[in-house]
Amino acid sequence: MVDPRSKVNMKELDVESKKDATKHIVNLLQRPGQLEKVAMFKKRYSRKKASVEALLKSAMQSQLNGVIDGLNLLATSIVDMKEVEVTLKSMNKYFETLPTLSNNLREVREENMRHSQYVTAKENLKHIFTVPESIEKTNQWISDGKLLHTHQCLRDLENSRDDLLFELHKLPNQSMGVLTVKKYFSEVETLSTKLEGQLRLNLTRTLNAVRKKPTVIVTALRIIEREEKSDEEAIKQHKNNGFMPPGRPKEWKKMAFKVLEQEVALRIEGKLVEERADDKLWLVRYLELIRQLILEDLRVVKTLCVPVFPPSYNIIDEYIKMYHKCLSKQLNEIIENGLEGNEYVSILAWTLNTYLGPELMGHPDLIEHTKTLPPLLEDAVLKNLKQQYLSNMEKNYTEWLEKTLETEVQEWKSHVPPIPDVILRTSGPSIIFEMIGQNLEVTKTINQEITNEALFLSIRHVENYSRMYRNAIIEFKQRHFEDRRLVPFFTQYMITIVNNCLQLVELGVQYLQKYGTASTMEMDRVSSNYKKIFFDLRTESSSYLLEEAFLDVDKHFDDLFRPRWINDSTALETVTATLEDYFFDYKGLVDENFELIMKEAQVLVAKRYLVAMLSKRISFKTFEECQAVAAQIIREARKLQLLFTSIDSKLQSRDDPLEIIIMMAEVVKTDDDMMSLDLHRVVERYPDITEDHLLRLAYLRGDIPRADMRDKIVYVIKTKSNSSQRTIFSQLVFPKSLIQDLKSNIP
Repeated sequence: MVDPRSKVNMKELDVESKKDATKHIVNLLQRPGQLEKVAMFKKRYSRKKASVEALLKSAMQSQLNGVIDGLNLLATSIVDMKEVEVTLKSMNKYFETLPTLSNNLREVREENMRHSQYVTAKENLKHIFTVPESIEKTNQWISDGKLLHTHQCLRDLENSRDDLLFELHKLPNQSMGVLTVKKYFSEVETLSTKLEGQLRLNLTRTLNAVRKKPTVIVTALRIIEREEKSDEEAIKQHKNNGFMPPGRPKEWKKMAFKVLEQEVALRIEGKLVEERADDKLWLVRYLELIRQLILEDLRVVKTLCVPVFPPSYNIIDEYIKMYHKCLSKQLNEIIENGLEGNEYVSILAWTLNTYLGPELMGHPDLIEHTKTLPPLLEDAVLKNLKQQYLSNMEKNYTEWLEKTLETEVQEWKSHVPPIPDVILRTSGPSIIFEMIGQNLEVTKTINQEITNEALFLSIRHVENYSRMYRNAIIEFKQRHFEDRRLVPFFTQYMITIVNNCLQLVELGVQYLQKYGTASTMEMDRVSSNYKKIFFDLRTESSSYLLEEAFLDVDKHFDDLFRPRWINDSTALETVTATLEDYFFDYKGLVDENFELIMKEAQVLVAKRYLVAMLSKRISFKTFEECQAVAAQIIREARKLQLLFTSIDSKLQSRDDPLEIIIMMAEVVKTDDDMMSLDLHRVVERYPDITEDHLLRLAYLRGDIPRADMRDKIVYVIKTKSNSSQRTIFSQLVFPKSLIQDLKSNIP
């Protein structure tokens, strides 16, 4: 029957197809010119329709052919199933007679079993009756070293025993018979054990035997290979019928490798003949002996053992693994027993470099077999060794640096001057970096990674040393200034300290460049921080050195710009003479330090002279007095400049801080009309000069009304630029009361 819904669907499809066709035609004939192509469109769609109909006919034909083939196969299957049914029914009838057939054949089966036992017994009669003789003969062959004969006789005895036991295994309830056979052949297992012992003994001498008498090892390996085949057969038999001969599987191949490994372990342990108490270099000697032993043994294995051992043994690879394993175990035991000092370096360098290098496992004869070796020591062990080594280094640094500083402080406190030389310095920096250099040279034998760690550790400790050094310097300075008689050579030792700071910088940078391979950014950071620490300490120490000199001249600076000072330069001459004496002592400074201290001394002299000038000690009532005093100020400023330039010509420059004294003198001697111009020059050159400074300078000009001076100064200050430049005036600060007092005195 035809489903009425299919008719409805066909009608709907017909309607939809017509709608789609109409839309398509409308799209094709949108322009009048396309009507001329109607005939062409009809031909095109006729060809497409014919092609589609041909495809449909082909598909329908293929589908019908498939259906026909399927029906034919179903018909054939029905016939085959009927035949199978008939065959199964006939087989069921035959199976019904099987129980009675089994009972009927019981006697035949028993007779066959007895016949099999008789055959087995007959075949083994010779061995059964000659067991005592065979055992005695086998023992003799073992004693004579005729192991192949021994093994052949042993195999005959074992085969006879195993055949009898197998026949008994087939029969039920034959435990007594099994015990009897085993007891009768009990000596056979003893012989097997003796032969195994002899093979073990021969295998322990493998490396010597392959050089002198390789047939001994060949014989042992032939016997082992035969026993391996017998083990395989016994295992197969056990899987098939559950019977396993006594003593099987012997696994003599595993035994052989175990013996070889034990011998390797003994050879490695045997080289440890010294202890730490006997020789501090015991570990270095032991590692070198081990290197020579392993290299020689493995070359013997490759050249002499490979031709002797079967290819399946991969003897060279196995020997390498055994040496690797046993050596790793031995080194771990040594590490667990504890290491001291450079023993950490010895074992790290040997493990990471020597062991895998061309002197041992990386040797050209071995490299192809050692590429896949795992690490000799685990990463955790190596990491712990590195940490212990660096920890010991850190501990040693702490002790050594404290002792070095203690020795240097004792030198400072002594009444003996430093060893006279062109450059004064103590041995402290050289001792420190000599110690660091020794440690870094040692760590370079390990690898660059730990060398970087040791380098940064060393630099950190030198930085810590700078803090201890600074505290000692401050204590030394305070002790001296409390009573200057206690330290007669304070100046000389402060010179050595300043030189030491620079030397520590130079040595530190030199060592960073020589041993450091970290990233450029990291190296720059460490270097910059290190240099800043010691440059700051150098600057601080330089100030203490100059403080000593200026203690002697400050009272003479205090005599400047007082009534008795006018037309009398005695005070300044005393200052220059005193400073010249001190500066002569400073010749013991390194050039860079000497130049630094001279520049700082220039600033200090200029500051003290300016303080004396601006301290409102004296005022000049007439213009002539102002000119005379200004001339004296200029002469004294030139004399001070000459003091410094005669000592160091580099100090004659545009940035000479003493030039401000001359510029201030110009303000003192200038007439009222040119005053503003000179003040502008001062303000332009020194933008950080304050109104307070100018008012104090104005106090010297008693010949000009204070109100006029104040107006000029206020005007100049208002017109000066807002510059962030810092000059000597930023360091000149006077009490506020003086400023207020100065202003209050200006009407």
